[in-house]
Amino acid sequence: MALDLSNNARRAWAGRFGALGVALALCVGLTGCGLAAAPCRIASAGLKILPVVGHVAAAPTDACADVIDP
Repeated sequence: MALDLSNNARRAWAGRFGALGVALALCVGLTGCGLAAAPCRIASAGLKILPVVGHVAAAPTDACADVIDP
């Protein structure tokens, strides 16, 4: 006995699988990507502008960026 799905049900399933495929592609595409580490790197660059304490204050954001994109 075959499962008979209406056109609406088929489109719903296709949409779900399509959305899942897009989500997986984005996750794989962002793995180890500099784009994900960009906010940490930008914050670090902004902190390093500060005289005397800039490099010390930027150390945590540098560590964040290194963890995301080694």
